[in-house]
Parts: sequence; C-alpha cells; structure tokens
Amino acid sequence: MSEYLNNLAWRKETLKRMIHQLHAGKSVEEVKQDFAALLAEIEPTEIAALEQALIAEGMPAMEIKRLCDVHVAVFREALDVHAARQRPAEADISPSAQAFIARMKAENTAAERTLVALEQAIQAGHWPEARTLLQKLHEHEQHYVHKENGLFPYLEKRGFTGPSTVMWAIHDDIRAGWKQLAALLDDHPQPDQVMPLFQQVARTMREMFYKEENILFPIALRLLTDQEWEALASGETILEKPAAPPREATIPGVQAAAPSADALIPLKIGELTVEQISLLLTHLPVDVTFVDEHDTVRFYSATRERIFDRAPAIIGRKVQQCHPPTSVHRVQRILDDFRHNRRDVAEFWIQLGGPVEQGGRFIHIRYFAVRDAHGAYRGTLEVTQDVTAIRALEGEKRLLDD
Repeated sequence: MSEYLNNLAWRKETLKRMIHQLHAGKSVEEVKQDFAALLAEIEPTEIAALEQALIAEGMPAMEIKRLCDVHVAVFREALDVHAARQRPAEADISPSAQAFIARMKAENTAAERTLVALEQAIQAGHWPEARTLLQKLHEHEQHYVHKENGLFPYLEKRGFTGPSTVMWAIHDDIRAGWKQLAALLDDHPQPDQVMPLFQQVARTMREMFYKEENILFPIALRLLTDQEWEALASGETILEKPAAPPREATIPGVQAAAPSADALIPLKIGELTVEQISLLLTHLPVDVTFVDEHDTVRFYSATRERIFDRAPAIIGRKVQQCHPPTSVHRVQRILDDFRHNRRDVAEFWIQLGGPVEQGGRFIHIRYFAVRDAHGAYRGTLEVTQDVTAIRALEGEKRLLDD
C-alpha cells in the first residue's frame, strides 16, 4: 500500500513539474519526450486534479486557462489510449447518465456541423448565410449553461472546482468570439479579418468538445450519484423549483419555521402561510436571489420568465462559484463592501440581446445589503428586472383607464 501511495505522490509531483515546464516555455514535443513513460499511465481525473492543485498552490486560474489547450495537446495521446482501454461498459452506467452524456455529445456534433458550414460560407463570401449560421451556432450557449448551472455545482460538491474555474473562463472566451464575429459580419465583412477570428473560435470550441468527452464526462461518471444524473437528464437543473434550504436556515423576518403548509408564519408585519410566501415570491415582477452572510446561495425565485438561468444545484453553493472567473473579483468587492458597511446598494444595467430598437431588452440589476435590526450583515439580495417597457412609458395612465 505504501508503495502505491509513494508512486501516486511521485506521479503527482512529476505531472506538476511537467505543467510548470510548459508554463516556463518548453515545447509540447520536448515535454512529451521527457515524460513519455508517465504519460502512458495518465488518467482524466489526474489532469483535472493536477490543474486544481496548481490553482490551490497559487497559480492563477487564468494562467491555467491560457495554456489549457497545451496541456491537452501533451496528454491527448495518453487520453485516447486510456479511453479505449478503460471505457466503462454501458451496463455500468446509469440510464440517466447515458442520456445526459448522449445529449451533450449530440449537441457537440450539431455544433461541429454548424462550424463546418460556417467556414464554407466564409470562404465563399456568402455573408447572409454566414450570419444565419453564426446565429445557429449561438444555440450552443445552452450547452455551456447546462454545464455551468448543472454539472459544475455537482462536481464542486465533491471537491472538484477546477473544471468550473477553467472551463467557464473558456466558455466566456467562446462567447466573446461569437460577439466579435457578429460585429465583423455586420460591418462590411472582409475575408482576411473574418477567417482568422473564426478559426480561433472554432479551434477553441473543438478543443472543448474533446475536453468534455475525454476529461469532464469521465470524471463526472466517477463522482456523481444516480439521483444527480437523473436531475441532469430530466432538465430539472434549469429553471425548475429549487431544492429546499437546510432545516436550520431561516427566512429573514420569519420568527420560526412553519410546522405545516397552512399554518400562519408571524412576520414583522402580517402573517402568511408557506404556500402564500412561495406564491408571492413566484409572482414577483422581478427575479430575486438571496445569498447569506457566509456567501452561500440560499434561495432564488422561480418566476415564469426568468431573465437569467438559475438551477437547483446552486442552492448551498458559494456565490463566487456562480459567476464567471473573470467577474468574480467584482462580486467579491461588492460582498466585502456590504460586509464592512462601506455601502448598501450596487447597481448595473445592460442591454440583453442587442439594442432595444432591434428587439433587445434593457435589464436593471441591483444588489442590496441585508442587515438585521442591530445593523449586522446577514446577506445580499440580488434583484433583476426587465425595465424595457417601463423606460418606454410616457405621459400617465390612471388606475381605471382602459
């Protein structure tokens, strides 16, 4: 047993040294030659664990992301061998896991077909067709959302935060590439400008296909429960009623947990049943999310037309892990300001889906510090509202006017 543990520790340190050499400027071929024997034994989980260990030791996640494709280039041959040798039999995989992974792979296949067609349209200078195909490529956004709001939270609960840190950052690179391509295609497109950008985006997307199917999914198959796979396969991870918070959690302003659904809960003003509270929150004309004083997501409102996706898996998740790595520092600054009483409100506004005159929506986002009667910080309330129609109002309309 000790020999196995020593060998495992040696492999980990050797793998870490390999990554450091890549980051120091060694070529892929040089590293592969130095570590040929070790690479023959590498497993997907070790790559993810390695990247996570480097982040924990202080290497910036963005640096890991910058050379992520180089890492895969080094490990790819070993991953292919490992996949062929140790691919689990279908009988050993739950039907829900098979269904979810099959759907994700089918989405990758569809995106690949769109990439091929888009490249042909760009080469031929068929710009209207290229614009249509790029819009179709945008449908792959939901693929990334399913990972970010569904699969990543489950992996984080098992201690695997590396994929959500690095992959989410790459998702955002792809999204930025789509946006840049759209701008080029809309403004007198030039092939010598469009094609290099397209090739960069296509390469990043294709590398992500490979990472999902040879690293992410094998890790998930080892770590997720049948119940979690069922939730992912059924689509409950997106826009469904969230899981109940832990029993010890309390609702701000509520004196005690309700013993039954029809029992009245005394509030600071008035009394409501659990059902009435749920209905009230569900029918709000705004989306709300509550994060407690420990930065843990405790609640979000499941309104009919949510502006931004939320998933039951985020309940109990640290709010920092619910945002792209590139924006976490902004979220942290707001939380720190609230916690240290430097401010009580932070607000932003964005145009979602393009300019309003072209069918886009104007979204107002506000964060409020939640404090108790003694002024102690108890959490943060996020309120998101589509104010497109409100901003267009003019004159006045009285209550009984038709």
